[in-house]
Amino acid sequence: MWLIIGISLRLTNLTAKPPWTDEFSTLVFSLGNTFLSVPLDQAIAPDILLQPLQPNPAASIGDVVHNLITQDTHPPLYFALAYLWMKLFPSDGGLVSLFGARSLPAIVGAASIPCIYILGRVAFRSQLVGHLAAAMMAVSPYGIFLAQEARHYSLAALWVIASLTCLVIATRHIQNRTPLPIWIVLFWVGINALGVATHYFFTLTLCTEAVVLIFLAWLQLQTSKKFSLFFSPTWWRIYAVATGTIVASLIWLPVFLENRNRSNLTEWIRGSRVGLDWLSPIFQALGTWIAMICLLPVESSQLLVVIPSGLVTLIFFIWALPILLRSIKIQLQHPENRIMIQVFAGVVISAIALFFIFTYFLGIDLTRGARYNFVYFPAIVILLAASLAVCWHYPKKLIEIEQGKNGIKSIGRWGINGKKAVILIWLMGFFSAVTVICNLGYQKYYRPDQFVQLIQQTSPESVLIATTHKTYVHTGEMMGVAREFKLANSSQNSLFLLAHQDKDPNTSTIALENTLKTLPRPFDLWLVNFHAPVAEAVKTCVMSDNQSLPAVDGYEYQLYHCHFGGRE
Repeated sequence: MWLIIGISLRLTNLTAKPPWTDEFSTLVFSLGNTFLSVPLDQAIAPDILLQPLQPNPAASIGDVVHNLITQDTHPPLYFALAYLWMKLFPSDGGLVSLFGARSLPAIVGAASIPCIYILGRVAFRSQLVGHLAAAMMAVSPYGIFLAQEARHYSLAALWVIASLTCLVIATRHIQNRTPLPIWIVLFWVGINALGVATHYFFTLTLCTEAVVLIFLAWLQLQTSKKFSLFFSPTWWRIYAVATGTIVASLIWLPVFLENRNRSNLTEWIRGSRVGLDWLSPIFQALGTWIAMICLLPVESSQLLVVIPSGLVTLIFFIWALPILLRSIKIQLQHPENRIMIQVFAGVVISAIALFFIFTYFLGIDLTRGARYNFVYFPAIVILLAASLAVCWHYPKKLIEIEQGKNGIKSIGRWGINGKKAVILIWLMGFFSAVTVICNLGYQKYYRPDQFVQLIQQTSPESVLIATTHKTYVHTGEMMGVAREFKLANSSQNSLFLLAHQDKDPNTSTIALENTLKTLPRPFDLWLVNFHAPVAEAVKTCVMSDNQSLPAVDGYEYQLYHCHFGGRE
């Protein structure tokens, strides 16, 4: 049931939202194509700009891997799988199928539902915890956000679930002082290898697991007081997993170091802070944690929607948070469950600490990318499920249970039946999932559909859309616009200019100047995300009243009307 609900939500409105730049990189590289085929510094037609999105029968998986390693910053496993998957779908108007590209992460994201069930059941030896974990994963707005993008984060999260399952099994063996079965050792190393081959940030999950294992070793040392236990078969198998994982990770080290030469692709998460900017990561992280459970339409453009959504969210967490925390406290009072709560809490706390270390000490703001939280998202779901299981087990209006001399006794009430509390929390997750699939939460950074509508309404003549170009990210920004023109079957004559610049912005200015001199007038010039001095030829055009035009997410623009006789 949870799988059916989860996959239905993930496939709903799957292609309703236009792809954005990161998804275009997935599409292009997974086809075995490259952005290098798009001409720069000259006016090009939309079909030429969209050529990398056309299926390439001559491309192989080898081309996918080679292009990715030499031009991108990600390992190739997901892209190779996407290459095979997208071949199952016919092209869409000559372009790669967006449904085909997005359906792979949607199905992988749905596969995380039975997998998180297994993790919850194995960790707490409870079918109820497994069911509640699956139920919350099915409707998690964050999980659906990951699953509805043609990116690799759903697959990486699946490897996180599998690796955490191995960690749970290892915890049991450490407690019992029995060695891990060889097949678990091999399976764990294999999963970790696949995780690193999917996304380099999977190594953050590995770091959290290492912290948890060190904590378990410390606990064991406190009881036995013997260092010799670290040379027992139990720990030798753990060392074997660590060694195999390190070797599997080091395979990618040369590629990772080479990727550092393409740091311009990661500039958006770097930068200095001034004043209140130092607080931004805290609020960004807080927003992501909340959205793993609840996300109402707070990103709507209408205040009449935003204000009630914000109030309902606030009231919900004021009500739910004490219940969840007290339920976790109850779990900690059961010796069998305490260690598992500590394991998953250790993963979450360690991951959050790593995020803030990267952000505040290394200048890499990981909190800006909500998707990076996949490294500990499954652990959050398990902790939530363990907490909800207490509510479900105690249907009376208990708020807290503590261990006394006469056994477990109730010492308070929470004002609502425990099962009803679980149902309300799940329903909030469901409505939050609907918010995401309707693009009212986790909204796309770019809205080329709205931008093309604006162009068609404003410019009846031919148009030149010019942008500054540094990396294929900027190519993707324009691909989104060109794709919308193609989908609309527009008869409007549209051209694109990708004015390349390295360090000197004047190179983009010169490219724009030369292009404007060659184009026949009249036409409208749209400078979109154009970060360079204005060319002299632009001054012969009439600048539109840009303040009267609406803003469009992802596209900062200026409109000029270039007539026959120049400026009027």
